[in-house]
Amino acid sequence: MITRPSWFAAALVVVAASAPQALAQVQPLTVDMSNVRSSRLENGLELITIEDHSVPIVTVEIVARAGSFVEPPELSGLSHLYEHMFFKGNATIPNQEAYLARMRELGIRFNGTTSEERVNYFFTLESSRLREGMVFMRDAIRTPLFDDAELTREREVVIGEYDRNEASPYYHLSRQVDEYLWRPFATRKNPLGDRRTILSATREQMVFFKDTYYVPNNAALVVAGDVDPARATELAHELFGDWRRAPDPFVAHPRVTFPPLRRNQVVYVDKPSRVAVLQYSWHGPDVMRDRAATYAADVFSFILGQGASAFQNALVDTGVTLQAGLSYYTQANVGPISLSAATQPEKVLQAMQAIDEQVARFDDADYFTDEQLETAKTLLAVSRLQERERTSDLAHNVSFWWACCGLDYYMGYLDGLRAVTRADIQRYVRTYVQGKPFVLGVLLDGAERQRVSLGMDEVARRVRARLVPMVPSPLPGDPVVPEPRSRARPGTARAIRWTRGGAR
Repeated sequence: MITRPSWFAAALVVVAASAPQALAQVQPLTVDMSNVRSSRLENGLELITIEDHSVPIVTVEIVARAGSFVEPPELSGLSHLYEHMFFKGNATIPNQEAYLARMRELGIRFNGTTSEERVNYFFTLESSRLREGMVFMRDAIRTPLFDDAELTREREVVIGEYDRNEASPYYHLSRQVDEYLWRPFATRKNPLGDRRTILSATREQMVFFKDTYYVPNNAALVVAGDVDPARATELAHELFGDWRRAPDPFVAHPRVTFPPLRRNQVVYVDKPSRVAVLQYSWHGPDVMRDRAATYAADVFSFILGQGASAFQNALVDTGVTLQAGLSYYTQANVGPISLSAATQPEKVLQAMQAIDEQVARFDDADYFTDEQLETAKTLLAVSRLQERERTSDLAHNVSFWWACCGLDYYMGYLDGLRAVTRADIQRYVRTYVQGKPFVLGVLLDGAERQRVSLGMDEVARRVRARLVPMVPSPLPGDPVVPEPRSRARPGTARAIRWTRGGAR
């Protein structure tokens, strides 16, 4: 699924559609964040505690600023592979069998995720065993063995995930759009990675990731649940205080600068699908360069998702599309904006015309009401409250925001929402959407395209775009083409979440 914080829950759309007027009258909500505390060890490791004594469990989580954004083509997918190797042997526990046995002994629920700008690993267990859980985490993050036999097995496990995702036509649509949206740095936005690099991954590459990115000054330790912050701080210093600080990884390996799109492009994806799917994608704002626009993007996407919106009335209620929506994915370095719609194959050109008309209206003064604006902000705040129902889920949300945007962004999110005005939304759509180059992906079964006589040249002409070919899936024997180094510079920093069970 889209890697988003949990307060963007789909259930809220139903609530908003059913009672917007009442919600608009609610006073601005506040969320008590006093139980979220942050401090820093001398080695640079940030400690975040989230105190909640409602149930006697605790989550211990390590998060690093890593993921696909640190992966040039020759390393594409290795953050994901590293995630699998994390749950293997280390200097204290010799192999995976012993590792799993110790987890059963401690009663641990565990997982890890890899996304574009965050990799995290977590254990949830009884709070009475906090120290044992933190020792277990220390050994796993600091002293992995990367046994060659285990690495060989896990390469095949990851390729199994790769194969399952390739079986979905929607994966191919997303990948093809991303290939053109992020050129020449597409691997930096592809957490699943490249089949060739996964199959050829070495122990030396795993050690490189560990020594470069899994270091205290590029990581945070989150301890959440039935925990005394003073005790968590004491244990963090005891168990992680001697973890040696390393050079800043982004000095030797700077974040890339994505070049702006120069023109509209259309890519046709011929895969089995009962309906036609259109995906328009733009380069959007990011936290480093235009923080205010990220809040406006969230509010505007929420407004358009409501059943009473002009957008839904024009595209769905008329029958032109079966469903449609606008989304934005917050990132430190260029978050994508995507407008997606599903329609019947014979209505593709009609849907494109209707979408074009709606985009042109995005900045109209009457495109949404004041009530819809206030409702969106209220409901987003309500969902912020809902995310606190499970402290373990809250820990994962906090770690996501810490990694991509900074804890201050998370703590100040409600204030950012409340400040959004109609003028802010107009600036957002004028700056990033209206009249800006985009990539349009069209997913449609080839037989259906022939049945309705849909020419892709005509599709491209309608949006004044260049028709580009599908990028073939690489095979193990294909060469890996390095990205241009000259475009990378320091100081610059979707939406699938990849887990040990695949895409979620």
